[in-house]
Amino acid sequence: MPTTTPPARERWVSVDLPAENRRADTAQGAETDVNAPPTPADGLVIVDKAGGWTSHDVVARTRRLANTKKVGHAGTLDPMATGVLVLGVGRATRLLGHLQLADKEYEATIRLGESTVTDDAEGDVVATADASQLTDAQIRAAMQPLTGDIRQVPTAVSAIKVDGKRAYARVRAGESVELKARPVTVSAFDVRDVRRAGTVVDVDVHVACSTGTYVRALARDLGEALGVGGHLTMLRRTRVGGFTLDDARSLEHLEAEFASVPMADAVRASFPVVTLDESTAQDVRYGRKLAGVDLGDAGPVAVFAPDGEFLALYENRGDVARPVAVFV
Repeated sequence: MPTTTPPARERWVSVDLPAENRRADTAQGAETDVNAPPTPADGLVIVDKAGGWTSHDVVARTRRLANTKKVGHAGTLDPMATGVLVLGVGRATRLLGHLQLADKEYEATIRLGESTVTDDAEGDVVATADASQLTDAQIRAAMQPLTGDIRQVPTAVSAIKVDGKRAYARVRAGESVELKARPVTVSAFDVRDVRRAGTVVDVDVHVACSTGTYVRALARDLGEALGVGGHLTMLRRTRVGGFTLDDARSLEHLEAEFASVPMADAVRASFPVVTLDESTAQDVRYGRKLAGVDLGDAGPVAVFAPDGEFLALYENRGDVARPVAVFV
């Protein structure tokens, strides 16, 4: 009979990489050393991304550090933003699309009194207004309708595709882009601090939200609600699903000592876990559906062999459990 265990915290495991992979390589287009031996780096790498780096930059550097082209990410961060970026290495790239990383947390600063074309500090200022008369109470009151289950219009300068072309590319080409509102959940939108300087007001906030939420759009919408415009001047992601800044490593740290969260530990931190008996585990190895096995959860469940080997993600479908992805 299967036994169910709660998710456990992940652990980092250092990977002994060849010296040439640990060099300080600043050429963004450099190729992986094809003569270096393969390394046991399969797993998740939780990066504390620095400002000025694109998510693609981080993936490219990690490919060189891990000596593999099989690196992907589970959700991007804008170049201006810093903080938690979850990467999959090797076989773990297949895990990224299934990870239950729906909720995220951020620390951010919103500037009221200025609007920009990108809704953040990287874009040109397109409108200004005097926000100096706004009170703290007015700011908090305007944040309330932006909290909970809301419909949010994403920022126009985003990676959302419009008729097959990224919205940001259309904006840069001079096109006017109107995106449709989409449902998101903002479970927390709280004021940390308020600072005033001349005609602008800087508001430090904490945001907890579902995947697909644009914090830049929250800044824009707060400014619009107060009648003065607004944009984001700082964004730091502090949590993605079960992974926080405490789990993250800077690229400099990974350069000196490459480490990853093994797949078994990653799924234990991200999914409900069921341990099977050996007979049922063998059925899973062949990708068979499982009759009479109650996984106890509607979504994907990580199934393990008796010896602790991670086998697959399964989910209940009617009276049987069917494979979502098999990893053995």
